[in-house]
Amino acid sequence: MLDVRALVDRVGPTLLRAVVVPESPACVGDVVIAEPDQHPTVVDGDLVLGVAVADREQAAALVRICGDQGAAAVLLKPPVSADERITAAAEESGVALVEVRPETAWAQLVWLIRAALARTGIDEADARSTGVGDLFRLADAVADVVDAPVTIEDAHSQVLAYSARQDLTDPARVSTIMGRRQPDDVLAKFRARGTFRKLSKGSSAIFVPAQQDGTLPRLVVPIRMGGELLGSMWAVVPDQVSEERATAFADTAPLVALQLLRWRAVADAERRHSAEQVRLLLEGGEGWRVAANELAVPNEPHRVIAIEMPASAGPAEGHRLALWEWITRGIGRRPLVTEIGAMLYAVVPDRDRGGWLELRTALASHDMSPRPLIAVGTAVAVAELHQSRSQAEELVSLLRTGRLQERVAVYEDYWHLLVLSRMAGAATDAGIGSLGPLALLREHDRTQGTEYLATLRAWLRHPGDPRQASRELRVHPNTFRYRMKRLTQLVDIDLDDPDVRSALLVQLLAESWAQHG
Repeated sequence: MLDVRALVDRVGPTLLRAVVVPESPACVGDVVIAEPDQHPTVVDGDLVLGVAVADREQAAALVRICGDQGAAAVLLKPPVSADERITAAAEESGVALVEVRPETAWAQLVWLIRAALARTGIDEADARSTGVGDLFRLADAVADVVDAPVTIEDAHSQVLAYSARQDLTDPARVSTIMGRRQPDDVLAKFRARGTFRKLSKGSSAIFVPAQQDGTLPRLVVPIRMGGELLGSMWAVVPDQVSEERATAFADTAPLVALQLLRWRAVADAERRHSAEQVRLLLEGGEGWRVAANELAVPNEPHRVIAIEMPASAGPAEGHRLALWEWITRGIGRRPLVTEIGAMLYAVVPDRDRGGWLELRTALASHDMSPRPLIAVGTAVAVAELHQSRSQAEELVSLLRTGRLQERVAVYEDYWHLLVLSRMAGAATDAGIGSLGPLALLREHDRTQGTEYLATLRAWLRHPGDPRQASRELRVHPNTFRYRMKRLTQLVDIDLDDPDVRSALLVQLLAESWAQHG
């Protein structure tokens, strides 16, 4: 990883200048945008950009907050970046202060910083082993061939690498690189033009003209190997290019395909290793601490999300894989994901940005048919993730019964139903249904077509309120009173005794849950 000083050097002195840097500068993890009058949620290693923070008091407060929360650096534009109060606040807080040149566009800066972070260590041995560095170098080489900025994307439009050239760009390219994948609205525009349909069928370069919203022309070429579409390359061009240059661009696709296959093989191996470490975390045995260190799990509360495809989905493996890919692409820092049996699990921090709340919103809106069963355990310390997993699994079992219709069920919201579920299981095992007068009422309902058990349950649920009880049964209050009178004539039951009422309610609840569970 890059520390603050190395990042400033990598992005370059034409855009950034280090004002205050601690003796041991922190390594940079991600980029966070801080708006005026808003306190950003920061985790260790975040690089906080003070977009539009021009007030000196706001800037000083931002620096102190970021220092307290472990940010790596705060980036501000002059004149506030050179203010003595702000530099003093940075020194006191132990956070780096970096000046952004006045003419620098924030969007471009985010792009360049993330480019630098994505390329961290690409010249080192570990990058050579993963192929990430080769993909970036290859993107630079292809950009030279086509004489235009290039992105290399997988079959899901996720950006794998991009060239260093920035001489020709537009908001769509900036958004694509900042978000590490093509935004949905950009994808929709290219789909409307038939770009992806042509990619799925052909092998030559495709020219996409400029669009009315300012999106520049694109030259796109599919990346194939053995008939399989592995991804695509996108070049931002000023206008229609010559046939020779388009052909040269397309001719680079087989070389990129070989590199993508290598990258995918390494990525699959890394994913399997990561999944094994996550399994160790969820099992809660002696290996959890080593797994947490290897996965660099932050020391903060986390939740376990359990996801199960319903039986109606048919073969579930393909659906789980699609969900796996979607989850690990979608939200902030990649959630930790693994499979155990037929269940998919994700471990996410219990926070908004880049954590559980953000993922919850995405899961609730994610359109998949048939809909998966999604349950979430409580927030726990990393050492207790096995408990959150157990809670999520128990809630999945409740979702299977169909009693809940929510897209995402959270343990804290449905603990009372889990109490009833556990009670029903224990009561059934203990054989309590055979005790007392319920057996006689049950037999009478079966042979005579009466509804005494349902009537008694409604009475117990709404004591002293026959109108509400009759409304639950959808009968007239007089009908309900008549049924209760006949019921007490049929069996000897003291409904004035609170212990009798409690025992009857436990029996009826256990029977109801057993029938629908």
